[in-house]
Amino acid sequence: MEINAWGIEALEDNDFEVLNSGVQNAQGNRAVISAGTGLGEAGLFWDDKKFRAFASEGGHADFAPRNHIEMGLLEYLMKRYPRVSVERVISGPGLFNIYQYLRDTGQAEEQTWLVKEMRLKPSPVVITENGLAGKSPLCVMALDLFASTYGAEAGNLALKIMAKGGVYLGGGIAPKIIAKLKEPVFMNAFTAKGRMKPLLQSIPVRVIRNPKAALLGAALHAMQQ
Repeated sequence: MEINAWGIEALEDNDFEVLNSGVQNAQGNRAVISAGTGLGEAGLFWDDKKFRAFASEGGHADFAPRNHIEMGLLEYLMKRYPRVSVERVISGPGLFNIYQYLRDTGQAEEQTWLVKEMRLKPSPVVITENGLAGKSPLCVMALDLFASTYGAEAGNLALKIMAKGGVYLGGGIAPKIIAKLKEPVFMNAFTAKGRMKPLLQSIPVRVIRNPKAALLGAALHAMQQ
């Protein structure tokens, strides 16, 4: 995850998708949050000469629900896991956990054709494809809740390290669900921090589209040693 953070400096403008423009020429720490098979989080700080990346294990912090639906999700997952980290919700397996919660609590119906598709392809892929296409109300709800929790955690990370210089979404999931992330649900959750809302609104938020970001980051870091 730290290597992904190093890679930001090696990317061009067209390697990013903008979710929130924020203030122009924003200065300050940066944050990277990457959902994929797990959830990685890292940061970068300015040392008066260049940005330096640092690692974290933020993905293993506790999942903090914000409303009754998420409280229900936490209670549901507590019956399955001895401890519920944020990674249990914001990751590929986390998306499937959300799907199962909505299904098992009767909030949306699982169609037979969905079950058949999941026998042929990974469940997160099926949920994402049908959620984006609007084919399944259950998948749409799961993807909406995933995007909301993702936005909330990205906002939490921004506050924790004062990432006024920008928040970057890496990993394998964000580039595949850009259409969903550009809907209001993600940024609404990102900025819903009470009196800190103006600060969050000022932070640039971008999706890393270049799949070689980590490789470029490793090369750039090696050159600077």
